[in-house]
Amino acid sequence: MGGAVLASWVRAALARIGFAALLLTGMVLPSCLQCHAQEYPYFVTYSQEMEEPGNLDIEWFNAVGNPPGGNRFMGSDVEFEYGLKGWWTTEFYLDGQATQNDSTIFTGFRWENRFRPLSREHWVNPVLYAEFEDTSADKTLREVAGHDGRYDFLVPNRLAHMDKERELELKLILGSNLRGWNISENFIGEKNFAGNPWEFGYAFGASRPLQLAASAHECVFCAEKFQAGVEMYGGLGDANGFGLHLTSQYLGPTVNWTAPNGMTVAFSPQFGLNGYSLPVLYRFSVSYEFQQFFSHFHRSGQ
Repeated sequence: MGGAVLASWVRAALARIGFAALLLTGMVLPSCLQCHAQEYPYFVTYSQEMEEPGNLDIEWFNAVGNPPGGNRFMGSDVEFEYGLKGWWTTEFYLDGQATQNDSTIFTGFRWENRFRPLSREHWVNPVLYAEFEDTSADKTLREVAGHDGRYDFLVPNRLAHMDKERELELKLILGSNLRGWNISENFIGEKNFAGNPWEFGYAFGASRPLQLAASAHECVFCAEKFQAGVEMYGGLGDANGFGLHLTSQYLGPTVNWTAPNGMTVAFSPQFGLNGYSLPVLYRFSVSYEFQQFFSHFHRSGQ
C-alpha cells in the first residue's frame, strides 16, 4: 500500500512540476537536427568540463526525500546551460517543489557563471564559480553548506516561503582526468545578503565510463553509453564555527546513460551519514544538449 501511495504521489508531483520542462523539450527537440550530450553522472559536484560555445543544455533535475517526522517532498528545477566562450559557461535555473500534504510552489531562480582560467588540460584543472540565487523554501539540495539539515524540511511551505534567501555562492572547482576516470572536488562558500556569516561546504565525485573504447557499430545499451561513480558532499559549518559539528553529510553511487539521440538520464540514491541528514535522497535527471542552438534557428529563418 505504501509503495502504491508513493508511486501515485510521485506521478502527481512529476506532472505538476515537470510539465513546463516537458513542454519545452517537446517543442524544441523536434527542431534539433543534431543533439549530443556527454555529462558526468554528478548531481551536486561540478567537474572542470565547460559547455561548448554555442551549445545549449536543458536539464530537468529532481530530488525526492522524506524527512523523519515530516512530509515526503520532491524538489525540482529546470536548467538552461549555455556556452558563451570556451572559458565561460552561464546557466539559469527555475526552481520549484511539491510537498505531500502541503503544497506545490515556485521557489525562485538562480544564475550561475563558471570561468576556466586555463585553456589547456593539466593534471588539476581549476574552474571559478559564482552564483546569485533568490529562493525560498527550496528543496532541490543543489548544494549543502553551513548547518543545512533535515530539520529545515519540517517547516510548512507557507512559512518557509516567507523566508527569502538572496545569496552569493562561490566555488573553487578542481577536476582531473586520469585513465578514463574523472575526479572532481568542489569547495563552497555561501553568503546571505541579510548579514549571516559565510557558510562552507564541499562536494566530491569520481566516475568512469563502463567501457572506454567505442563500439564499432551504433548501439543503445552498450557499456560505453553508461558512466558510473560515487558522490559525497556536505556542510562544513560557518565562519563562526568551521567543521563537521551539526552538519549534514551524504554519500551514494551514481550512474547515467546517454541515448543515441543525445538524451542523458541519470539516477542516484544518496544516503545520509549522520542523524542531522535526511536518511535517503533519490535523485534523477533528464537532459538534452543542442549543438549550436541559435545558429540552427538562424539557418531555419533563411
